[in-house]
Amino acid sequence: MDSAIANKQRIDQLPCIAHKPEDLETLFDASSFRERLHQEITSATRRIYLVALYLQDDEAGRGILTALYEAKQSNPDLDIKVLVDWHRAQRGLIGDSKSDGNASLYREFSEKYTHPIQILGVPVRNREVFGVLHLKGFVIDDKVIYSGASLNDVYLAQHNRYRYDRYHVIHNPHLADSMAGFIVETLVNSDAVNCLSQKVRPDTKSLKGAIRTLRQQLQKASYHFQPEQVADNQVGLTPLVGLGKRKNTLNQHICTLIASAQTELTICTPYFNFPRSVSREVKRALRRGVKVTVVVGDKTANDFYIPPSEPFKTIAGLPYLYEVNLRNFAKQNESAIARRQLAIHLWKHDDNSFHLKGIWVDRSYMLITGNNLNPRAWKLDLENAILVHDKHQLLAEQKQRELDCILQHTHLVGSYKLIEKIDAYPAPVRKLIKRIRRIKADHILNQIL
Repeated sequence: MDSAIANKQRIDQLPCIAHKPEDLETLFDASSFRERLHQEITSATRRIYLVALYLQDDEAGRGILTALYEAKQSNPDLDIKVLVDWHRAQRGLIGDSKSDGNASLYREFSEKYTHPIQILGVPVRNREVFGVLHLKGFVIDDKVIYSGASLNDVYLAQHNRYRYDRYHVIHNPHLADSMAGFIVETLVNSDAVNCLSQKVRPDTKSLKGAIRTLRQQLQKASYHFQPEQVADNQVGLTPLVGLGKRKNTLNQHICTLIASAQTELTICTPYFNFPRSVSREVKRALRRGVKVTVVVGDKTANDFYIPPSEPFKTIAGLPYLYEVNLRNFAKQNESAIARRQLAIHLWKHDDNSFHLKGIWVDRSYMLITGNNLNPRAWKLDLENAILVHDKHQLLAEQKQRELDCILQHTHLVGSYKLIEKIDAYPAPVRKLIKRIRRIKADHILNQIL
């Protein structure tokens, strides 16, 4: 337990922005997130910076773009920037025929309006498979709206389906300025970042040198703010950012946070594939006697899942690979499950999907993040988070309500034996997994999934 105390001291020494607890609001469903986002865009007076993996060419995506352009036409001085992943914006959906992707939508909108907005593509690596823009956080005036969601129909519950995530509205000018400053200084001002709505765009090959320079800058980058003393009636906010395998401060602080747990640790992830360092700290927490709760989506609630009744695609094997990892983890920790020290909850609600991530420690710390807590996030993608220090548990009721909402559509796994074995999988999935194992590609796959 001494090591947990030492790690807690390290977390407590992180610089903070002081924040009134009443100015941190949790939204509990995707529809509320969509409505609030539109409301904040419409009422913005100074700046709107949206950063997401993608803004899709569908009804919800077009609705967001329309709201942005109309806000700009009403107030031409409004500073609007939309940043999405460069590669993801210029291709169709996985499995679809070759297309110009969402970039054609951005160009279409730019030609319809008098006052333009900036829609910028950020290339984290030369190829999408080796790293994407996974930064989160919408800055609107002095508010930060933070969610792991991208902008499309299912994330915004536009129709009858939703992809469940976390949604927080934080009204804090210092946090908003810090995150906006990072967006402009590190991303917008980079030579690697280009407008996606222009007819002629540079090809990725010509940006190779600029992309390398940007990645080097991102590996050293951090959020800049003036540290503040946190009063007893306030909580602390620490924005964190990280990229790459080495000297990644976000990864380091996540491991320290888990290692600081003394009584309770809750982890949510949509894709069960912990990095080795996270897996190690979770096992150490169990040995310390910490009550560990893991919430993960059922394989049928994975966004890559395809029902056996439909034609099989290779990408549909991913949810099964994650479940294999989960079963192995549960089997290794079966004794902790039996003594109710480890609780594994599988989330499933009709045909909706699960994209939720986060960490709660000892009711004193809450990590709001888009980080999937997997090797890809650990090594390849640009990630960020906001660590909430709640020493006096001023947000206890709100945090508990969010956790209750998350657990509402879960069931508790009483034994690893209740998780399906490979033998029970559809024949094409069994064949795929056996082929992967035969060529010993499972370890490599786990590093990029």
